[in-house]
Amino acid sequence: MGPMPPPSILQQIREGQVIPAHPLALTPSRQLDERRQRALTRYYCAAGAGGVAVGVHTTQFAIREPRHGLLEPVLELARDTVREQDRLIMLVGGVCGTTAQAVREAERLAELGYHLALVSLGAMREEPVEALVAHCKAVAEAMPIMGFYLQPAVGGRLLPAAFWRAFAEIENVVAIKIAPFNRYQTFDVIRGVAEAGRAGDISLYTGNDDNILVDLLTTYRIGNTRLRIVGGLLGHWAFWTRNAVELLEECRRAVHSPHGIPHELLTRAIEVTDCNAAVFDTANGFAGCIAGIHEILVRQGLMAGRWTLDPAEEDLSPGQAEEIDRIHRAYPWLNDDAFVAAHLDEWFR
Repeated sequence: MGPMPPPSILQQIREGQVIPAHPLALTPSRQLDERRQRALTRYYCAAGAGGVAVGVHTTQFAIREPRHGLLEPVLELARDTVREQDRLIMLVGGVCGTTAQAVREAERLAELGYHLALVSLGAMREEPVEALVAHCKAVAEAMPIMGFYLQPAVGGRLLPAAFWRAFAEIENVVAIKIAPFNRYQTFDVIRGVAEAGRAGDISLYTGNDDNILVDLLTTYRIGNTRLRIVGGLLGHWAFWTRNAVELLEECRRAVHSPHGIPHELLTRAIEVTDCNAAVFDTANGFAGCIAGIHEILVRQGLMAGRWTLDPAEEDLSPGQAEEIDRIHRAYPWLNDDAFVAAHLDEWFR
């Protein structure tokens, strides 16, 4: 059995948390903007997030490229900023690549004090299930892991229920981020965990930015086993995070209420999905996904510009800015602009 998280972290994981996928703040010359990167982390902590995920798609996978050399500095910056806080906040680090690279990254995360490795299988698109499970076991020798079902549209691959059943049998798997943006494939993960007998041990987190609130409001029944998705690790929660924390708490109250799920929450669910469509640029196959997240943060003053390591990723798609304008007008109760404005100066201290 590989290492397990400390009991306090394990409790947080099982309670369910808001975990934003952390963006990358750059200067106009595409160098790391440390001041704004720290401010973003402080924003997530002040907003009530239970953790941050760093080195993931929203942070830009290119930080690993030797010409940029940003993986280590960005990981260290997030860790040091989180440690300023007066409460416990989870550190989740993304690991990528084939087995040798993924193990190296996980070992370094453990050395840096991260709590969980989020394992991407995007680099192993052609491997059989057995090879994928062996890969995950190797990473789990270094540190506790969170599985990751990434949608194929942004670099993931299809993963059958048989994979998730075998994956769930790895002892120090403590959570799974479910992000295929697909109801059938979401159920494959939940079924795999149930069939492995790990429903009480593995915490389910939504990464389905198209279905966030319904994921959090649904109880799954598989035979005599009931499972719930208890939190989320989301690019969509990298902005308007204060509101995300409030919505998670509202969902938690609703699922335990004897009165059932309020219709208002179901209405809010589709409003959140509409917001995601604008920011993630679904009309153009997610081409403006990172740019859309950056645009919101620029408008709030947290980022100075939409600059990315790949200039092609920093442009909004035609009409995307207008779509962001539209959802901002349509659903003012979903943004946290006032919260950010009230605290911006202290996050830049």
